[in-house]
Amino acid sequence: MDYNGGFVRVKASLRTGKRTRRINGTVLRKVKKLQKLIPGGRGLNADRLFDHTANYIMHLKLQVDVLQALSDVYRS
Repeated sequence: MDYNGGFVRVKASLRTGKRTRRINGTVLRKVKKLQKLIPGGRGLNADRLFDHTANYIMHLKLQVDVLQALSDVYRS
């Protein structure tokens, strides 16, 4: 028996299960929502979207840190 052939059959049978379809549908909906939230996210595949999301979060955190530092300077 070919290992790859067995794996493909198992993978195909898992894909047809109701639970797997429901989970895939839920993940797909969440990815589509994330695409709308991230600037430039529409049309990106999931891998690139997650990279953009991580960068966007990092930039937002940096902006918050800068604003907090400015607030501390002008508060004194």
